[in-house]
Formats: sequence, structure tokens, C-alpha cells
Amino acid sequence: MKRKVNAVWSGDGAEGTGILSAQSGAFSNMPYSFKSRFKNDDGILGTNPEELIAAALAGCFNMKLSFVLNDSGFSPETLETEAVLAFEDGVVTNIDLSLKAKIAEIGPEKFEVLANEAKDNCPISEVLNCIINLEANLG
Repeated sequence: MKRKVNAVWSGDGAEGTGILSAQSGAFSNMPYSFKSRFKNDDGILGTNPEELIAAALAGCFNMKLSFVLNDSGFSPETLETEAVLAFEDGVVTNIDLSLKAKIAEIGPEKFEVLANEAKDNCPISEVLNCIINLEANLG
């Protein structure tokens, strides 16, 4: 599988703007800029690369965990993961994953082991050069 994303940037670093479009159509002409990256906590101005990395990790982790659970005989009802990425001094230092899961008939110890297996082995976590923390809760 290959996926293509197109990024277009116009202008200088601080005042320039860009747009991102995905082959899948999931987003098209999504704005991003220095302001959306560093000065726009509410997200109204658009996305930024760090937000997209956090989203990719949360989505990949949920999918991997679903497969890991299936392989162990469990079927998740819901997996809800929040990813908070820390970007300090120009470097992604860590991503904290917070998982709320509804899974019938699984004990907390087994759940913890399988959740960490998914965190350590999802394709996105394997390419990231940062600490990934996981808080996993059964609900």
C-alpha cells in the first residue's frame, strides 16, 4: 500500500501558509501555517504536522489493539484514545496516549499486557523517535 498526501506552501516561514490534501479525500485543502502550529491552541486556523502525527498514532494504536485483542479471543466494543503530543524546542519529545476501552470478559492484567503490546508494535509507533506513554482504562 502507498498513500499520497500533497503539501503546498506559499510565503516565508513566519507569515506563509500552506494546504494539505490527502489522496483518500479525508481532507482537502486543509490549511496549516506557523500560526496554526504555534499560536493557535483552539485549532480554528487549521492543523499542524504534530496534530496529524498524534492523530495517526491514536488511530493506528486503536486498530492494532483491536487486532491484538481479536488474536487473544476478545472483541472490543469501543476503544477511545486521546493522544497528546509534546513538542519542545523543535523536537517531538513524547506522546501520551489515554485509552478508555469497553471489552467484555477481559481482566485488567491481560488488558494492560495487550494494550502495551499494541502500543509498542503499531506501525506508526515503530517509526516515531519519541517516548510513547500509555494510560489504559477499562470502562
